[in-house]
Amino acid sequence: MDFVTLIVALLPLLVGMAIYFAKRKDYNLHALVQTLIFIVSIIVVGYFEYGVRLGGGYEAFVKNTNVSHNYLFVVLMIHIVISVITLGIWASTLIRARKDYESGLPGPYSRSHIKAGFRTFIGITLTSLTGIWVYLLLFVY
Repeated sequence: MDFVTLIVALLPLLVGMAIYFAKRKDYNLHALVQTLIFIVSIIVVGYFEYGVRLGGGYEAFVKNTNVSHNYLFVVLMIHIVISVITLGIWASTLIRARKDYESGLPGPYSRSHIKAGFRTFIGITLTSLTGIWVYLLLFVY
């Protein structure tokens, strides 16, 4: 769980680095890094889910916390909703960027790509913050 939380905490910084490559007009590196971060994130989420199941599931993790189970459940649901929506936005941004790159990105589709990228970055940041919040509630408080 510590490894997963570390990756989640670093995610906005890593994505910010990829955005920096685009600002420097190194679009190929931007695309490569964004794709790699996305793939690694999917693997990390899979590893996390496997670890939760192996560790006894949600109930096994919440029994050692001093936080109200109802409060923790609400925070967890907020985190899950944000992260699932973000995953969808991020995936669609990457897929759309691949298609738009073939027909003129950067170019006529740049403005919509920047907006989609901004929404993705906000979602990733919120996913990171709520993931850290869940971790603190489970393992610190």
